[in-house]
Amino acid sequence: MPVVAESDVAADGAGSESVTTVVVAVVTNLAIAAAKAVAGIVSGSSAMLSEAAHSVADTVTEVLLLASLRRSARPADEAHPLGYGPERYIWALLASIATFAGGAVFAVYDGIHTLVHGEDPRDPVFSYAVLAVAFVLEGYSLLVAWRQVTGEAARMRAPLGLYVKHTPDTAVKAVLLENAAALAGLVLAAGGLLGAQLTGSGVYDGVASLLIGALLVAVAWELGRSNAGYLIGRPLPAAMRAEVREELLSVPHVEGVLELTTLVQGPDEVLIAAKVDFHDLASARQVEAACEDAEAQLRERWPAVRRVYLDPTPTPPPASAAEPSLPPGAVQG
Repeated sequence: MPVVAESDVAADGAGSESVTTVVVAVVTNLAIAAAKAVAGIVSGSSAMLSEAAHSVADTVTEVLLLASLRRSARPADEAHPLGYGPERYIWALLASIATFAGGAVFAVYDGIHTLVHGEDPRDPVFSYAVLAVAFVLEGYSLLVAWRQVTGEAARMRAPLGLYVKHTPDTAVKAVLLENAAALAGLVLAAGGLLGAQLTGSGVYDGVASLLIGALLVAVAWELGRSNAGYLIGRPLPAAMRAEVREELLSVPHVEGVLELTTLVQGPDEVLIAAKVDFHDLASARQVEAACEDAEAQLRERWPAVRRVYLDPTPTPPPASAAEPSLPPGAVQG
């Protein structure tokens, strides 16, 4: 029977910060989507209409992310003893589909339509003004997400690049990537408008729409891949698993870690289970104390660790010792 050390203390700070980040993005994108749509109709720019679709898709995405944050925050109960943390990845996966269907498909279609049928560029001054305001607002939303990501990376004691790649907080990752893509999309839309203004040809606008669509496909793919991975079940990164093993080995009376399993259940929910070899002369009380010390050390170093399960398991004897060889010439009967 495994010895269990468990803590159900919730890390509400990071969760509320995620909600704030997503709310800022929702309000920003809703206002920007309306302005881009008006600008696209006034200027006749397919790139501006693609950007409007982009912002609408981002808004829908972030509403789904808000639902994921709320539903995954429910406490554990008898029906779900490990909590509802993984539910956020279902909603976040739907959000990535919304980004693809609502933004990328429209942008690619509008770009192809413009290249095939052409367009009649009109005065782009209003569109330039909208793009400038949108750039400022999207930049602020990106800054909010960036500050949270850097703070969480520091709290997890992980390199920033590694954290962004493997972060279990896919809601913040979605806001970060979508806002970065939004800024790139604004630059592309401005380039399409400028090309159409200087040449009188809608080709530049159509190409800009296609590039915006490709950008959204890349974002949707990355977010879908990340959320699918956590739905299936993803461990801590290899470097962090090695550090967990070292931390366990530093606990008094622990001789070896025979097997280590880690499971990320949410941004602030990591489960650690291990088969641990304790000193043969350690008493039951010392083993229990070692389990408590292990939990305390792990949670102090990684606050996201919520559950620690340690199974006292003796190291199996070497094969040569378990099955002694027969003397030369002897026959096993």
